[in-house]
Amino acid sequence: MTMLIPYANLEPVSWKNGGGSTTEIAVFPPDAGFDDFDWRVSLATIANDGPFSVFPGVERTLVLVDGPGMTLDIDGTPMLLSKGEPVAAFDGESRVEAKLNRGASTDFNVMTRTDRCWHRFGRRRLDGDSTFVARADVTVLFLAEGDSLELCSDDQRINLVRFDAVVLDPDTKWKLRAEQGAIFIVDIHYYDDEDDLDNEDGMYE
Repeated sequence: MTMLIPYANLEPVSWKNGGGSTTEIAVFPPDAGFDDFDWRVSLATIANDGPFSVFPGVERTLVLVDGPGMTLDIDGTPMLLSKGEPVAAFDGESRVEAKLNRGASTDFNVMTRTDRCWHRFGRRRLDGDSTFVARADVTVLFLAEGDSLELCSDDQRINLVRFDAVVLDPDTKWKLRAEQGAIFIVDIHYYDDEDDLDNEDGMYE
């Protein structure tokens, strides 16, 4: 079932390690905690240098939404997260330290548990009308830039403002209407069987 998630209705929660707060956008199963989710999508503002929480058995993608970015030390290897290079993918069990560049930054975070599912992340600029087809088991669209976005299908019309998200049913086709902006696209795929897990695990970050 297609579901709109208004950002204005969400409440921040503490990080797993207690070092900050994050706003959970969507999680499955519903009401799952940090240790038992299949997948999780959230938005966090990082205001201070410090470590990330550790999530064994989880793959993560972190995307800069607002702010000057940061340098991530991932198991001793530095990675710059900036407007020019806004995406970082890493293992949840990695030891990650964040050092802010010139102030607080807001980041979009995707996590999937590797023994159950995997994800792909994408971005699309919006400028007028376009079409979108949801092809994954679960697809989450997030309005990262722009004042508004309208999604229309044969029987539904959904309106988003910035930082709203929508979870789309698989194999649904939508017309997107926005003057200017950008969406983040999270495609989540479940492993059908053990052979699928053996063949696919580790291919996607």
